[in-house]
Amino acid sequence: MLKDKIAAFVEKIRAVEGVTACALVSRDGIIAGKYFDRDLNEPWFGALAATILASAESAGNLIGMKSLGTVSIFGADSSILIMGAGEHFLVAALIKGGAQQKDACLRIHALAAEIGQVM
Repeated sequence: MLKDKIAAFVEKIRAVEGVTACALVSRDGIIAGKYFDRDLNEPWFGALAATILASAESAGNLIGMKSLGTVSIFGADSSILIMGAGEHFLVAALIKGGAQQKDACLRIHALAAEIGQVM
């Protein structure tokens, strides 16, 4: 069932070291599955994640970049990673700062590719 697949992928993303919050979001901004460690406006977060990724993809296309599918927003102690996961979904993850950020991004990239193949 789709809900079970989504929940399983959210758990896999959540299990990546350094991830403190994550969501599987439809390309039109609806949160399909999530784990948040804080209160936030979930519909707004989903809509913003989809808009940020779509805007980055559009800007990349405008200047001829190929395969732009990831946006990273870096803060002092954490970052937000928004990554395409196939035609229908994207992954949004909050990653705490430190040495594990690069490894977390690589692991999430592999999971996003798996999501894109399965869903």
